Amino acid sequence: MTELYLSAPGIVDKLNLVARFYLFVVNVQPNMGALPGGSTLQTLTEGIAGWTLMIALIALLVGAASWAIGAHSQNYHQSSVGKRTVMVSAGAALLIGAAPELINFFFSMGQNIH
Repeated sequence: MTELYLSAPGIVDKLNLVARFYLFVVNVQPNMGALPGGSTLQTLTEGIAGWTLMIALIALLVGAASWAIGAHSQNYHQSSVGKRTVMVSAGAALLIGAAPELINFFFSMGQNIH
């Protein structure tokens, strides 16, 4: 009898823990229109993406010019810096273009964790 009495509070504690777990389930559904200024933030994000793409293009052009001038003048350092600038600019453009899909991919991966 005593064992049943002592195990009953343990069962009650476990049931309370399970009830709290299922009562406080959090669900997130991103919605840009849920808060004021969502469309402004979307427009701002698109503008920033446009500016960064333009900066990446300018850097790519400057890097390509530096690479070409360095290669033709036998200046290894200038050629190497130009080559690196072209690669970094191309990588930046790749990341800017892939950013929304990367964010959505990792968000959906996070939602699949149970």
